[in-house]
Amino acid sequence: MSDGTATADLDVALEKHRTELTGYCYRMLGSSFEAEDAVQDTLVRAWRSYDKFEGRSSLRSWLYRIATNVCLDMLAAGNKRARPMDLTESTPLAQAALSPRPDHTWLEPVPDARVLPQVTDPAEAAVARESIRLAFMAALQQLPPKQRVVLILREVLAWRAGEVAELLGTTVASVNSALQRARATLAERADTGADAAVSDPLDEEQKQLLERYVKAFEGYDMTALTALLHEDAVMTMPPFDLWLLGPADITGFMSTIGASCAGSRLLPVQVNGLPGFAHYKPDPEKGGFTPWAVQILEVSGGRITGFHCFLDTPRWFPLFDLPLHLDAESDEAEQGAER
Repeated sequence: MSDGTATADLDVALEKHRTELTGYCYRMLGSSFEAEDAVQDTLVRAWRSYDKFEGRSSLRSWLYRIATNVCLDMLAAGNKRARPMDLTESTPLAQAALSPRPDHTWLEPVPDARVLPQVTDPAEAAVARESIRLAFMAALQQLPPKQRVVLILREVLAWRAGEVAELLGTTVASVNSALQRARATLAERADTGADAAVSDPLDEEQKQLLERYVKAFEGYDMTALTALLHEDAVMTMPPFDLWLLGPADITGFMSTIGASCAGSRLLPVQVNGLPGFAHYKPDPEKGGFTPWAVQILEVSGGRITGFHCFLDTPRWFPLFDLPLHLDAESDEAEQGAER
């Protein structure tokens, strides 16, 4: 076999693991872009040191060991990404002010396709989706990095304790102790399963809820939107630290400070294992519609419990392969075709 063929074969073998490694690094780091950087660093390190790979473990396990070390190095600075409600109290509408914080403050959204590999087991797929939801991701961020490694490998990826111990160079007893402490921390956070009622594929009730949401939002019908929101619904808007609690403040904000979003269009996206939309608002300069936010909806009990809008569209829309402008003509044509 020629060196060129061997190199190509190695590239293919490494690339096969990119999606699952990205999911692992995303859970560790809470950032879509840092996860992709970590995976690229992992694959480059693996490629360069492959001649030292002795095959005592599988290639997959070896890659996870490298990825773990990369993530632990990146987490050494101690930064914990969060949601707005993890940092401040809710703000009454009368005191609402849009104060941004740096990008590294926030948990970032991620397209499902970049972090969820194709699996045939429905239960395995469900665990994978649930483990990238914002509430669970926020809980992971509260764990020390090595507890985070243990919890993800044991609970999400179903590694055996001995495999995790070998990866971390520690004992099974130490792994089991770390897992127990991590579980206790997560158990203290009551919201980690708040959106677990979302099914995949969506059931008929959930489909109808989303259809009503799109109709209410695009029509900017605050009465209809209020009827869809849980009484404890939360709205967040990273990079701003403002968050709102309850339908009255949420719709009050949308009809005052957020009034320029009237007449918007929503395109569905698969994001963080939850229903989501690319939000385009009217573009007064060019006509048509301009990117405004990636929305993630949390749903429970037939109501919307979380309404999270990630506003840094120059970063998010290319990540989701979304167009940076919608023409009014094409939008009208699509709506006509649907009718």
